[in-house]
Amino acid sequence: MTAGPLEPLDQAIARELAADGRRSFTDLAERVGLSVSAVHQRVRRLEQRGVIRGYTARLDGEQIGLPLTALISLTPNDPAAPDDYPQRLEHITEIESCYSVAGDESYILLVRVASPLGLEDLLRRIREAAKVSTRTTVVLSTPFEGRSPNL
Repeated sequence: MTAGPLEPLDQAIARELAADGRRSFTDLAERVGLSVSAVHQRVRRLEQRGVIRGYTARLDGEQIGLPLTALISLTPNDPAAPDDYPQRLEHITEIESCYSVAGDESYILLVRVASPLGLEDLLRRIREAAKVSTRTTVVLSTPFEGRSPNL
């Protein structure tokens, strides 16, 4: 649900919440120069428009037992097959993100697993569920991720 570019005050609110989604309405109001009730109303409107899609905690993969991150490119085995790969794969919880892409591959998945053996098993399950071939890139380190858009 898009409705054009954001007003400057809405951009400021979105920027502040992207930096810290746990900011209180009072803190947010001070930072953008509005009353608490005005900020509350604008945040609700941004949520209803789909600009703010939710609030989450960023977890450290190593500390939660999922230290191996990989990008898996999917190429259909049968180019005439229906493009329903996201639906075929949504039950696989190790898949953190699924991106539809232009190029030779149809989708790229971002996955997190506990070990190389876990990745091998995941690749088997993905190939079986989606009837695709895969190309995998293992992430060695992550200098930064999850950056917010520059509003």
